[in-house]
Amino acid sequence: MLLQRLNDYADRLDLPPTLYVEAPVRYVIDLHGSGRLLNPRPIDTADPSDPRTRRGERRLVPQVQRASGIRPLLLADNVEYTLGLPRETSKPERVAACHAAYRDLVGRCAARSREPSVEAVCAFLDGDPTSQLDLPEDFDRGATTTFRVDGVFPIDLPGVQSFWAAENDPSLKDARVMQCLICGQERPVLERLQAKIKGVPGGQTSGTSIISANAEAFESYGLEASFIAPTCASCGERFTKAANELLANQQSRMVLGGAAFIFWTREEVGFDLRSFMTDPKPEQVRDLLESVRTGKPVSRVDNTAFYATTLSGSGGRTVVRDWIDTTVGNACEQLSRWFERQWIVDAYGDEPRPLGLYALAAATVRDAQKELAPPTPRALIRAALIGTPLPLSLLHQAVNRNRAERDVMRPRAALIKLVLLSQHTDIPKEDRMVRLDPDNPSSAYQCGRLLAVLEEVQRRAVPGIKQTIVDRFFGTASSAPASVFGRLVRGAQPHLAKLERDQHGAYVALQRRLEDVQANLSSYPRILKLEDQGLFALGYYHQRAYDRAQAREASERRKAGLTLPTDDMLTDDEMEVRQSELEKESN
Repeated sequence: MLLQRLNDYADRLDLPPTLYVEAPVRYVIDLHGSGRLLNPRPIDTADPSDPRTRRGERRLVPQVQRASGIRPLLLADNVEYTLGLPRETSKPERVAACHAAYRDLVGRCAARSREPSVEAVCAFLDGDPTSQLDLPEDFDRGATTTFRVDGVFPIDLPGVQSFWAAENDPSLKDARVMQCLICGQERPVLERLQAKIKGVPGGQTSGTSIISANAEAFESYGLEASFIAPTCASCGERFTKAANELLANQQSRMVLGGAAFIFWTREEVGFDLRSFMTDPKPEQVRDLLESVRTGKPVSRVDNTAFYATTLSGSGGRTVVRDWIDTTVGNACEQLSRWFERQWIVDAYGDEPRPLGLYALAAATVRDAQKELAPPTPRALIRAALIGTPLPLSLLHQAVNRNRAERDVMRPRAALIKLVLLSQHTDIPKEDRMVRLDPDNPSSAYQCGRLLAVLEEVQRRAVPGIKQTIVDRFFGTASSAPASVFGRLVRGAQPHLAKLERDQHGAYVALQRRLEDVQANLSSYPRILKLEDQGLFALGYYHQRAYDRAQAREASERRKAGLTLPTDDMLTDDEMEVRQSELEKESN
C-alpha cells in the first residue's frame, strides 16, 4: 500500500528523465566540438560557503544503483571511471577496468544517439586525456566530473537521456517477468532497484533501498534480491523519486529520534501538518479546535486521503517503521483531541500553550540528541493523527525522568496527562487536569499536592535553602508515600512554628493548605502503581503552578496598593525574595 501511494504521488511531480537524479557535479571539462580541450584546468563548481553547492553545482545526472561491481555512469562519474585516475586506496587493475567500461559506454552512446557532442567526448578520451589536463593539487578524485561541449552539456540532450533509459531497460535484457506489485501488470521486474532513497537517518549516505534481500533470512518463498516484492522498472523509479521528493521537502518531512516522518495528501489541499507538529501557534490550534467543535459540514478537503510513514535506515536498507492511511478530516479531529489532552497550565499558572512533537518526545530522555529513539516520536505521531492510545512505556520514561531530575517540567507534565487520558477514552471531559483540582479523588494526586505544600513550607521557613525535601525524597514520595509522608509532615512542624512567629500571614495560608490537602487523604498509599505515579506528578506540578500564580498575583496587588487576602500576607521583601526564588526554579 505504501509503495502504491508513493507511486500515485509521483503523478503530481515534474519527474526528471528516466534514471536521472539531481546530484552535485563538481568538475566540468570544457571541450570544443572537435574534441579539443578548451581549458586544461577543469572548472570547479564547488562553493564551500553554500551548503547546497559545497560539493559542486547540482544538476540532473544519470544514476543507477551499483554495489561492488563495475558499472559506469554515463558522462558523469568520478575520475576513476572518467579519466582512469586512481585514488590512494584503489587497485590499478580495477581502475583500468572501470575506465575501459566507461569509454565503452560513451562509445555505444555516440553510435546510437549520433550526437556530435558525445562524439567529441569520445575523441577527447581517445587522445590520452590525462596528459592534456592540468589538475590542481587539491583535486577531489571522488567527486563527479562531466563534460561541456561548445557550451552544451551532453547529459542534458534528449538523445543521451533516451540511450541511458534503454541501456538500463530490463525488458531489453534477460529479465524475469512477474506481476508488478505496484501496477499489477505482467512485466520484466528488477533484480535490484535501480535508484536509491536519499536522506533516511541511519542509512548509508549513498542511499538505501526500500526493497532488498541480501541474505537468506530476508528471502521469502525462494525469492531473493528485489524479487521478494517484484517491481517493474517504471514503478520502482517512480516511488523512489516520490519518496526522495518528500524527504527533501521541509514541508513534508520531520526528522526526529533517528527516523524520518514523511506525509502527504492524495491531492494538494493546503493541510499543513508540519506546523501543527513542530511549532503549533495558539491561534492556529484554537481555530482547529473551534472548527471541530462546531461540527461544520464535511467538505471535499475533509474527505481527501492523508498518508504518513516513518522511515529509518539499517545499512543499505530502508526500514518502514509505520504506515498511516486516513483522511484530512479524521486527522484534524484527532489533532484537536491531541491538543486538548495535552492542555495544561505553565509553571506559573498561566494559560496553556500547545506543545510541539519535539518538546513532548524530548521530555522522556536526558539528552534528546543522543538518547531519543524512533519508537517515541512514532507513538506520539500515531496518537496525534489516528488517536491510538499512547503506550505506558512513555509514562514510565516520564516518571523515571521526574525521579532523576526531582522535578516535573511542563512538557513532561503535558506528556503524562496525554498518556493518562489516551488510556481512558471514556473520560467525558477533555479539559480535566488542566490546572489545580483540589477535589481530585486520587490519593496519588493529593500526595503530589502535599509534597509541593510541604516544600513551600520549608522554603518559606528557610529562605535560600540549597537542598529541599523534594531533592531528597521525591523518588520515595512518588512511589511509596506511606514510608515517608509521616516523617515529612512531622518535620514540617518546626518550620510552621517559625512561620507562625515571624510570618504569620504565610503561616495561616500554608497551614490552611496543608489541612485542605490532608482532608482529602484518609491514609497515605503504601505503593503507587505506574499510572498513580503519573497522577502524583500532576498533583505536584499543579500545586506548584498554583502557588506561583498566587505569589505573583499577591506581588502585583501589593505593587498596585491593593489590600492582600489574609492567606497571602507577606512583606514586600519576602515577596521579592520568593518571586526571585520561583524564577530561578523555573529556569
